[in-house]
Amino acid sequence: MYGMLATLQASQTDGLGQWNLARLMADPGPLLRAALLIFVGMPVAWAVSRWVRSYVGRLYTPHKGLIVGKVVFWPIALILAVSVLNEVGFSLAPLLGAAGILGVALGFASQTSVSNIISGFFLLAEEPFMVGDVINVGDVTGAVLSIDMLSVKLRTFDNKMVRIPNETLVKAQFTNVTRFPIRRVDVPVGVAYKEDIGRVRAVLLDVAEANPNVLMEPAPVVMFSGYGASSIDFTFAVWAKRESWLAVKNSITEEVKRRLDSEGIEIPFPHVSLYTGSVTEPFPIRIEGGPPPAAEGDG
Repeated sequence: MYGMLATLQASQTDGLGQWNLARLMADPGPLLRAALLIFVGMPVAWAVSRWVRSYVGRLYTPHKGLIVGKVVFWPIALILAVSVLNEVGFSLAPLLGAAGILGVALGFASQTSVSNIISGFFLLAEEPFMVGDVINVGDVTGAVLSIDMLSVKLRTFDNKMVRIPNETLVKAQFTNVTRFPIRRVDVPVGVAYKEDIGRVRAVLLDVAEANPNVLMEPAPVVMFSGYGASSIDFTFAVWAKRESWLAVKNSITEEVKRRLDSEGIEIPFPHVSLYTGSVTEPFPIRIEGGPPPAAEGDG
């Protein structure tokens, strides 16, 4: 341990040996050039990165634009950092040796961060989702705002920002809701046992055909689900473009209810029957609209 500290101290001393404050004060040229590299070079690197990201995003996808933008920015930033150190007189060789020693210590302290960075590269290479996609992770659903080095940022539908570590997304199961251009809307429908199944099927398919946002290819289907406690259960499945999925889900559900009511098709609901025990008083019953009770003594 003492040997490592001594080596680190020696490396730092050798690296700073060429850096002389008095020399820089006498000749401020290197210091001015270093400041110029920082205050001009970094904004230029950022601007070039954003332009490349925007251009590639328009040409291909925003996801690929994000990747290319980072690939452009970080090499430029590294070159600027090396140039600034050279201008102020730092020797890079001793600093690299010191960085290797520090890297061992920092590696143990930043295992989670390193894991998130590596996981971020996996996400960028695999492309299970892209910027703008809607994904579901656990109980969180939102649109992908950015895929960064340590985490993925989501914006939920109630306008909240959720940060999810990259390592979590690599290890956990998630659902990409908008990966494909079309989605299916499943509407559960239950009708009374007395209803004609063929008529019910025809009414539901007519509802799908009348909705302008429902796709006819793939064709809508009415699938038999089973015999319920008080109803015959179906799943009414229609397809819609992902942009109009929510509108179709709301409109088709409302239209099914209206059409079944107008066609006189009963939608059953659970009933509860109450029975009194043998030791309780019977429920009082009153009949309205019937003949009046006969008076006592009438023959």
